[in-house]
Amino acid sequence: MRLGIDSGGTFTDFVVLQNDGKLESFKLRSNPASPASVILEGLRRIAAKRADVVHGSTVATNALLERKGARTAFVTTKGFEDLIAIGRQNRPELYNLTPALPVPLVPRELCFGVDERILFDGTVERPIEIGDLPQRLKGVEAVAICLLHSHRNDAHERALLKVLSGYVSASCEISPEFREFERASTTVINAYVGPLMDRYLAELPPKIAIMQSNGGLLTAAEARKHAVRTILSGPAGGIVGAVEIARLAGFEQALTFDMGGTSTDVALAGQAPRLTTEARVDHFPVRVPMLDIHTVGAGGGSIARVDAGGSLRVGPESAGAVPGPACYGVGEEATVTDAHVVLGRIGADQLAGGSMHIDIAAAERAVGRIAAKLGLSTKAAAGAIIRVVNSNMERAIRAVSVERGEDPREFPLIAFGGCGGLHACEIARELGIRTVIVPRLAGALSALGMLLADRTRDYSGADFARLEKQARKDVRGAKLERFADMRYRGQSYELTVPWGGDFHAAHERVYGYSDPKRPVETVTLRVRAVVKTPKPAIKAGDAPRVWTGGRKHGPALICDYGSTTLVPEGWTIREDAAGSLLLSSGVR
Repeated sequence: MRLGIDSGGTFTDFVVLQNDGKLESFKLRSNPASPASVILEGLRRIAAKRADVVHGSTVATNALLERKGARTAFVTTKGFEDLIAIGRQNRPELYNLTPALPVPLVPRELCFGVDERILFDGTVERPIEIGDLPQRLKGVEAVAICLLHSHRNDAHERALLKVLSGYVSASCEISPEFREFERASTTVINAYVGPLMDRYLAELPPKIAIMQSNGGLLTAAEARKHAVRTILSGPAGGIVGAVEIARLAGFEQALTFDMGGTSTDVALAGQAPRLTTEARVDHFPVRVPMLDIHTVGAGGGSIARVDAGGSLRVGPESAGAVPGPACYGVGEEATVTDAHVVLGRIGADQLAGGSMHIDIAAAERAVGRIAAKLGLSTKAAAGAIIRVVNSNMERAIRAVSVERGEDPREFPLIAFGGCGGLHACEIARELGIRTVIVPRLAGALSALGMLLADRTRDYSGADFARLEKQARKDVRGAKLERFADMRYRGQSYELTVPWGGDFHAAHERVYGYSDPKRPVETVTLRVRAVVKTPKPAIKAGDAPRVWTGGRKHGPALICDYGSTTLVPEGWTIREDAAGSLLLSSGVR
């Protein structure tokens, strides 16, 4: 038996692959105060003595976003103690001369310099003098080490690793690449969230596998040491699942639209998910391979409010799992889910297969308070809430398509997450997208994607032989793939291409031009170790839906255990061999 688990902000999704190949799914309310207790409850529910468990965790993500990580110290080369505060000095808003810069995760008084110097080519100019540094670090829970040019020579960082105690992260192990600030930022994040992930995983079965941000799996032991690689753990599972759904439907590329309770994640994926090493999470650079995902604070739990100017706003604040939308019976503020309830799109006993009762009157009261401020009827205010949140998500889809030179009308939109199907067709209509795909297990596709993922481990450096030796040691029996970060000489940014691939063609595809006569330089070598895992077969028989009279045209509501799909008038409905709904519009 195999079990995929996705811990979301409102619900935790479980997908069980039985020994006979059948897929089953169920949901439990998330518990932000004790996420491990929900996982353990799910494991007790399936009552399996032996099960391979793959888990997508939000522990690292939430610790970073909510600034609830460990008390962390930063150790660097003497004279560079202000590295993480200075950053790149880029203005996040071009025309704002006084922007509010993000507060570093490590306060200045916990930034320490050590007397040492390694030159750009790895030559030791001044040996390291550790002195009383271990004593000065007493009282901190975690330490991040990033010395100048340690990606070329890690001897001094290794010396510090031998004498420092506690949760210690060194850049030579976390992100051994050039660019001091990005390397330092990644190492600091790893140290900041690592102790929390370490304690969390200690509460779970030791053989659990963890979904990482690059769409592959880590062992629990690896995740404890490399917690930064789990920052996009949950969304990554959704992208892996969506790529497989697109393939089964006959599409080579697709836009993915994952709308959950707290946020919406969108991406443009091909036959394999697209990776980036230039991601930012809450303004902080993360220099490890991650799926190229754009996230906005728009979900079923997004709170609606009227601002001081009388305008309606929705999100990014969320009601989360506690107290949740007003219709859950505890919260009082109007959310997107409450708006759907008022509009009749979610019934009293529809959520989670009827296991969770919806308080329709509470939803109407909450939305009614918004309506009074706007001078609208309750239903009109509910419709306005939906239009505002749709607009926020449309901008996100444009960010991964139009703003990167891609026409969204050329791709299908794969909608999943608990709320994705309720919004997909309306958003597609605004963007000119003619095909929407809603998977059979749409509400739990991220958990299903974790069962489709392979075990992977990424390595970077300057020597293929050294990287591959380490990969073979860490991931036995893995297939090794080579990549390189390359650029035209004089450029500031690189493209990652397969080793031996055509860099000029890749540059032409991404930037619209190339110059085969111009010198090309390689700045970082990469190795990916992959071990294939057995994949579940996705077929129409799993997780039955409730059809409204078996109709093939909208308007219609199509319900399953974990999600609801709204099919507007003018859209046609059919089902493919994998059980996905293929919704088509004649609009061009």
